[in-house]
Amino acid sequence: MTTRREFVTSALGGIGLLGLFLKSEKVSAKSSRRIDSIGLQLYTLRKELGKDFESTLRKVAAIGYRKVEFADYYNRSPSQVRLALNNAGLSSPSTHLSLQTIAHDLGWAIESAKIIGHRYLVLGYLEPEERKSLDDYKALADILNCAGEDCRKAKLQLAYHNHDFEFESTNGQVPYDLLLRSTDRELVKMELDLYWVTKAMRQPEDYFTQYPGRFELFHIKDMDGTSKRFFTEVGRGTIDFERILAQSRQAGVKHYFVEQDEISGAPFESIKTSYDCLKTLRF
Repeated sequence: MTTRREFVTSALGGIGLLGLFLKSEKVSAKSSRRIDSIGLQLYTLRKELGKDFESTLRKVAAIGYRKVEFADYYNRSPSQVRLALNNAGLSSPSTHLSLQTIAHDLGWAIESAKIIGHRYLVLGYLEPEERKSLDDYKALADILNCAGEDCRKAKLQLAYHNHDFEFESTNGQVPYDLLLRSTDRELVKMELDLYWVTKAMRQPEDYFTQYPGRFELFHIKDMDGTSKRFFTEVGRGTIDFERILAQSRQAGVKHYFVEQDEISGAPFESIKTSYDCLKTLRF
């Protein structure tokens, strides 16, 4: 006959085993997450695209990439770009634009996006003369809110891509934080460049906690271990992508793009190295 003490001990043991099982399942579920569709920012292959646009897209697709982000159309019309994408079996959910285009030629960008199939129009870079002061960033926030509303009416999404200079404190304020506070969270999403935010000595997860769901696009490139902290292929550097990507649901990310601003070796081998690393990454 089982005593009360034996019953309780057995039950507690079962609960303990159940706890271990659930913990194991939780760890397993976490480690099984991966990036289903890996993209490439085509600025990485700007020289190759300038030489042979269509062939470069086909080579990108052959590596395994399924989507690309543009920074230039290389004198192709939107219809020609769409045809080249279709022939390569690629989609292009986003493109980078200049501030001048967003401020003064947004209508053209919206119409082009509809033809090509973009969902996001991204301000990719601020020229030095466009970011001299906090007042420039305050004016930029107004421009982004206005353009974001126009994009929403066209069923598109405006976004902002960072470098490291947005994290340099100016008159006691961080411009990137100012942009996050001063732009509408629905009208202006963020494309967070994980290299540049890391180089600026910031923790991406802190932003995910403070502004959940705001970061719908990621740029993924690694940082080498030299004093220069230069670009390198994903998996060959020092950035802990597993740690960062584990918070991607809180961040709200929907698209992941490999990008490497400068490549020292063979470009297609470089983007394959990054692709192969991300393909096997679990978080």
